Amino acid sequence: MIKLSKMGTGFELSRNGRRLFTATPGTELFKVGSGVSNYAMNRGSFSVSEKIRSKRGVKLKSAVVSGDTAVLILTEGSAQVQVNGDRIEVGFDGFDGCNRMWFNLPAAENEHFYGTGEIFSEFDLRGKKSDVWVSEHINAKSIVKKLAKIAVGMRDSTRKEDFSHYETYYAQPTYLSSDKYYFHSFNNARTQFDFSAKKHVAVKTDSICGFCMGWGDTFEDVVSDLTKAVGRQPELPDWVYDGEILGIQGGTDIMMSKVRNTLDHGMKVNGVWIQDWEGRRVTAAGKQLMWNWEWDSELYPALDEKIKELNSQGIKVLGYCNPFLAIEKPLYKEASENGYCVKDRDGADYLVKITTFPAAMIDLTNPDAWNWMKGIIKKNMIEFGLSGWMADFGEYLPTDCVLYNGADAELIHNTWPALWAQLNREAVEESGKLGEIFFFTRAGYSDTPRYSTMMWNGDNHVDFSIDYGMPSVIPAMLSLTCIGFGLSHSDIAGYTTFGILRRSEELYMRWAEMNAFSPLMRGHEGLNPDLNAQFDASEEVLSHSAKMTQIHAQLKPYLKEAVRLNAEKGVGVVRPLFFYYDEEKAYTEAYEYLLGRDILVTPVIRPKTAQREVYLPKDEWIHLETGKIYSGGTYTVDAPVGQPPVFVRKNADPVLLEIIKNINFGG
Repeated sequence: MIKLSKMGTGFELSRNGRRLFTATPGTELFKVGSGVSNYAMNRGSFSVSEKIRSKRGVKLKSAVVSGDTAVLILTEGSAQVQVNGDRIEVGFDGFDGCNRMWFNLPAAENEHFYGTGEIFSEFDLRGKKSDVWVSEHINAKSIVKKLAKIAVGMRDSTRKEDFSHYETYYAQPTYLSSDKYYFHSFNNARTQFDFSAKKHVAVKTDSICGFCMGWGDTFEDVVSDLTKAVGRQPELPDWVYDGEILGIQGGTDIMMSKVRNTLDHGMKVNGVWIQDWEGRRVTAAGKQLMWNWEWDSELYPALDEKIKELNSQGIKVLGYCNPFLAIEKPLYKEASENGYCVKDRDGADYLVKITTFPAAMIDLTNPDAWNWMKGIIKKNMIEFGLSGWMADFGEYLPTDCVLYNGADAELIHNTWPALWAQLNREAVEESGKLGEIFFFTRAGYSDTPRYSTMMWNGDNHVDFSIDYGMPSVIPAMLSLTCIGFGLSHSDIAGYTTFGILRRSEELYMRWAEMNAFSPLMRGHEGLNPDLNAQFDASEEVLSHSAKMTQIHAQLKPYLKEAVRLNAEKGVGVVRPLFFYYDEEKAYTEAYEYLLGRDILVTPVIRPKTAQREVYLPKDEWIHLETGKIYSGGTYTVDAPVGQPPVFVRKNADPVLLEIIKNINFGG
């Protein structure tokens, strides 16, 4: 429990006899000031420049402590500190005219830090500077550079760019410390964390806002308290564990033919995700979608009847939507005539360029536009018979747009994906379908954990590159867990495909191995399906896919229990090793993860290899494929395609131990 004590006319915060923070009159607590930022957006990617106009220190004059509350009288304005069990909340008053705040939080030299959003290129952020601003993760400039290097043989898939070059779909002003506490800012504007100093974390917020911090005796305790603040996801529908959701597009005949073929090969198929249910747009970038949220009956004739037919076989059908509108189609005309679109400064609909085409944005601050879009989802998707969908985008709100409610777009930008998730959640709940259908989001911010039902890790590259390809989704999932979003998954074998950047059969099979040991198996044909190996690329891939879907389905009782714990306590399904093992290597391991408490997954993340060096924390581990028992340490294990190196704790739940007896990697 946190204890708040008076120290003369100052105050002290301590926990279990350990001093956390102390301040006496004259102590500078933080700095405030003002500044202006300029945001230049190109296809969802941002470059930011800033000018600080003023900056000054704020010191403590005196503290009035009463029970669990302290009112701080400052040289300017005031602050309030409220203690509630193992959590403290801090608020500020009287800083009109200020829109910048700087402060430092104490840190130990050996402390590790995680989070600040969904981070793909790193896990432990010690020594890094993190910019919390929702953006497109995959930008055209980085792709062009990558393709050029691949073409001349210079691209090393194990090499990363400088951390400052990366952006992320899901940013959140939250971090988790290896010292078993979290920090969460209530700021909606841009936040910056600097973890490079030895004895403090530097925090800068582009508004004057409060924050909370929470401590615990275990990491489960810490994230459980954090998720009381940011929210938790509900349990998933029962059917999502029963195999793989196939990613298929191209029309009714293709869909039905591919489903029959996979079933004939023994695949466990629980769903078909047809992202082009509303139509297809072929561009220079690839086979993209026509963003008009109505059934395209020409591309998918008799889809309404086929949905019923597939449902009768235990196969659900899923679709796609986002908060944009195709300007060539009827829904945009209706939205524009009714003033439902985000405007530019001249009062015209703000058209945002997406890859090669422009699109309008639905204004989520307009109640009529909100209800209109929600009604479309309820009628055209839920009533039509879809059992789920990808609720894409949310990152692209321009800071120079004009919103219906008159709010400053710079202050709304980060919250846009959370609003989009909220709209989708309301459509599901108002239809009485929560627990039967679900949607998965790409972008996020604070409040996304309470509204979205699942994340997916975005448009990963179709390769083994450590920063954008298959390996990158592991730190992405782990970092989401550390900020309170406990349900995430990735497109099997990635999405982003250009020219010589294309998906191999090996990549498809290795990614399927990883996703078999995740909360959800779902495929994607990718941006250029014709350049990519798919689940039916060959007899070998089909056989491999059948094996992995069967394993995933066998894990259903275990996965359901892990998802239940996440819904009840906020403890993510995919967890870092350090949650349970106080070992230095566990705090820095970014490419292994625990699935629930008892399964250790060490995916093969390098091409053309049949072995994997694995780190096992101090425990007794059963190698799933051979049954061999390992103690803690580092080992090189055989891992040919079809036999991913996965380990189960010898002291695991007996139900899980019974399940693994029946898993057969040998076919």
